[in-house]
Amino acid sequence: MTTSPRIKGWCPGAWRPMATGDGLLVRVRPPLGQLSRQQVVALCEAAETFGSGLIELTSRANIQLRGVSEASWPPLMAFLVEHQLVNDDTQAERQPQLMLAPAWQEGDDTHTIAHLLQTRGSELAPMPGKIGIAIDAGKAPVLCDSAADFRIERSVEGGLIVRADGYECGTAVNEPEAAVEQLIRLTHWFVDSGGWDSGRMRRHTAPLPDWAAADTAPASPGEKLALGKHSNGMVVGLPFGRVAANTLREAVSQTNVHTVQVTPWRRLLLKDCDTLPAVDGLIRHNSDPRLAMDACPGAPYCEQASVATQPLAERLSGWVAASVHISGCAKGCARQQPAALCLTGCDRRFDVIINGRADSAPVKSGLTESEALDVIKKLSESR
Repeated sequence: MTTSPRIKGWCPGAWRPMATGDGLLVRVRPPLGQLSRQQVVALCEAAETFGSGLIELTSRANIQLRGVSEASWPPLMAFLVEHQLVNDDTQAERQPQLMLAPAWQEGDDTHTIAHLLQTRGSELAPMPGKIGIAIDAGKAPVLCDSAADFRIERSVEGGLIVRADGYECGTAVNEPEAAVEQLIRLTHWFVDSGGWDSGRMRRHTAPLPDWAAADTAPASPGEKLALGKHSNGMVVGLPFGRVAANTLREAVSQTNVHTVQVTPWRRLLLKDCDTLPAVDGLIRHNSDPRLAMDACPGAPYCEQASVATQPLAERLSGWVAASVHISGCAKGCARQQPAALCLTGCDRRFDVIINGRADSAPVKSGLTESEALDVIKKLSESR
């Protein structure tokens, strides 16, 4: 393990961690978006032994370990490989990210397609590091708001389609094998038509080839997983996508869960579980106002953030009966869509943005935290 861990400027991985404000950030891709009970416990041990003890769930259903040092990174990687959380092939994570619709069942189309793509992953064209693939072949697509460049979805007629991001419709295919074949072919077209310069499919201006006509609409979006009882088990939420390792370990130890599926919605599906864990540090009710809030790690965890975000998000919880976004800087990593209220950090102060993104024009700027709270209180009282 002689690879230098201090790498930044792209999406981090496990073999390519990113230097942040609290050390190295190591990102783990759960195989098929799923972890065994033993792997969850191993992740908790890894977070505490080699990092800060914090575990994060990203908007692409990845898991992040924070606070890893350059000295602790090599033994962490050996530990993750030992527990089959990371592939020992350092090139494996260069393949595009696969994001599966949560609640898939073994043998259904989502699982079948994912397995086929794992087998044929080397046939995908080499693409930019942020490229992602959504496998969303349940009765109705549920990953519509999650970032992905290529999607395999259910069509409005009930069949399968392969859809390029930025297009409302996709290309109809007959079966999972044909969907995978079409997807592989589409990735090569993307690269051959200048995709490396575009970086992402949505920004790619080359017209689709004749064999990839965008003429079949996807089915109407389905519902995201609600907290509480689910047909496959129980669903719990992580406040702002973060949980302490000891909290997650306690939650798993309190239940009969055998498998945990990750989601891009800061929620975990505890499969084959019949009881919600009564553990502080988890969200258990759909009425919790934090579910309508997005907050990035903020300072001191991110070196680009000039303000702390998550403590402020906790203080604001329940103040605004609409979407809220608190961002440590104008990049807006935690939320790309506009929010009813957005607070953006700038030079250790806050900008207040209404119905916009973290990089939108503010209605008030250069505020201290207490001044920002006063502005928000007045705005909420006037509605």
